[in-house]
Amino acid sequence: MESTITSAASPAVSKPKAVGKSDKHIWGIMLMLCVVSVIELYSASSREVASSSIGVMGPLLRHLVMLAGGLGITWFIARRHFSDFVVATLVFASVSVAMMVYVMLFGDYINGARRSMTLLGIGIFPAECLKLSAVLMIALIMAACQNQGQTGISGKGVVYSGLVVVVFSGLLFTQGMTNTVLLVAISFSMLMIAGAKFKHLLMLAGAFLAAGAVAIGVLYMVDVKAAQLTPADGAQTTALTHRKVSRVETWIARLTRHSDNSVPRWELPATGENRQEVLSYMAQAHGGVFGVGPGNSREAARLPLAFSDYIYAIVVEELGLAGGIFVLLLYLWLLGRAAGIVSRCNATYPALLVLGMAVMIAFQALFHMAIVTGVGPVSGQPLPLISKGGTSILVTCIAFGIMLSVSRTATHKNSKNQDKRDELDTLPEQMSGTNMMQL
Repeated sequence: MESTITSAASPAVSKPKAVGKSDKHIWGIMLMLCVVSVIELYSASSREVASSSIGVMGPLLRHLVMLAGGLGITWFIARRHFSDFVVATLVFASVSVAMMVYVMLFGDYINGARRSMTLLGIGIFPAECLKLSAVLMIALIMAACQNQGQTGISGKGVVYSGLVVVVFSGLLFTQGMTNTVLLVAISFSMLMIAGAKFKHLLMLAGAFLAAGAVAIGVLYMVDVKAAQLTPADGAQTTALTHRKVSRVETWIARLTRHSDNSVPRWELPATGENRQEVLSYMAQAHGGVFGVGPGNSREAARLPLAFSDYIYAIVVEELGLAGGIFVLLLYLWLLGRAAGIVSRCNATYPALLVLGMAVMIAFQALFHMAIVTGVGPVSGQPLPLISKGGTSILVTCIAFGIMLSVSRTATHKNSKNQDKRDELDTLPEQMSGTNMMQL
């Protein structure tokens, strides 16, 4: 399979012309998310104003530059033919893994773990790139391992996809549990929609649970051992001893706190452990049904990470329940629109690309909203295209660009036969199967 896929690096057939225009709905969803982002980030970044060298507009201007750059990347990718992503996936995944390994060994500490690296003065979070790489790799593998002439992915494809998830999840696991769970949820959704057999999914789930149990045990032992290492002078100088509390213990504490219903959430006192949660609930309660209006947030100045991990609380406070539902519907609209594109694609590979990108964005948004509203335990997860964050914005823009590229260049089931043949000629032979998925 690897040799067949790699052979697409220099296809003998020139790229066919686009069969349509980029999907206007996806462009509209993206632009609306950008508008909400600009409005809400201005309020949510009040904590950063004091440290800005260019005054009150500093955080907003930086965010506008990032959004403009992201939109430029989206437009560039949208102009490419989707078959270009075969080789691009292998390159992007290799770079993402290399960056992640570097960060694990030499990265900067953020919230108790090595999470970022600095390149040319810009902070990069490889975990965001790794999630996108995993989805692209799974789409590539599943397209090459379809059951011929029938719906579904072969057992070999499930195994290969599972190996990708295990490796990439293992790398993500060193930084936190949420990204690992998110990646597993995305991959299982893609496998189910692509038609993997139930017995294969069940076996894969068992393997994931076993691997997860082993990983948690190993990480706990390493963290506890690291916490016990103290130099003779009492100063903690080694990299591992920056973790004073085991990450596993932190996860257990968060799960325990989340499941404790002895006191109603609206009666919880704000402490050092639950400050973010309580202030988030206060912000949402203050917003009511229609909100207090853009720029009138009361809690933005007090809520830690209001501009990133908790920005949905500020959205609800300023735009109310109605605004919160509107933002939720934008992500669900994207998922529904992607499903429509998938059902029309003639080839399997572009259908899987659109499916993976939409599921990744929608699931990350749902995870963020669940955490902020108290449905899920506390963890850090940006709201796609709305939260502040350079790497997150760029990765989300790449995902939008891929969906737009497929909507513009992939042939439909009712396209001319010649156009379909030209399209399949641009792909490796093993990936040239027609789309048998049924949504």
